[in-house]
Amino acid sequence: MKSITIKGSERESVGKSATKALRDAGMVPCVLYGGDKPVHFSAEEKAFKNLVYTPNAHTVVIEAGGKSYNAILQDIQVHPVSDKILHMDFFQLDDKKEIMMEVPVKVTGVSPGVLLGGVLRLNQRKLKVKALPKDLPDYVVADISPLEMGNKLYVTALPAEKFKLMHPDNTVVAQVRISRAAMKAAQEAAKAAKGAPAKGKKK
Repeated sequence: MKSITIKGSERESVGKSATKALRDAGMVPCVLYGGDKPVHFSAEEKAFKNLVYTPNAHTVVIEAGGKSYNAILQDIQVHPVSDKILHMDFFQLDDKKEIMMEVPVKVTGVSPGVLLGGVLRLNQRKLKVKALPKDLPDYVVADISPLEMGNKLYVTALPAEKFKLMHPDNTVVAQVRISRAAMKAAQEAAKAAKGAPAKGKKK
């Protein structure tokens, strides 16, 4: 999985006034958990744009206080009106311990059902996976090539070699639904096959 480096500064004070001063200066107060003790740091809000404002998943290298930490974003608080980042929580990675995180679904292939007029619906845009940090995937591949009209692609059909998919077996990732146009065409064909008159049909 690709990594983003965040350069920050350790916070000496974590009180409300100090936190407000950081935000007023365009900084985001953050906490890193998972180590021997929490690490409080701050960084410029623009430093997080490639981490937050993207559909992709990333791990993070946090540089603060002369040290470097491998982590993942665990939680983010955003202002309900301005969308300004208020606070971020990170979790430190251990190379020998599995971690859970959400990664995007990447659709590949061409569905025969879609070619016949069906509509592809992506039920799950992200999936939760569990793996060692080095085995975290950038995305989970969902091949829709086998999907005929009305078929569903379940999570059990997705390849997952070095990671586990943390979803029930009956989770639908994608499906090809019959469009109104395709349904109407099928009804017309059925009527024609039975010799029903082409005119005078009720809507």
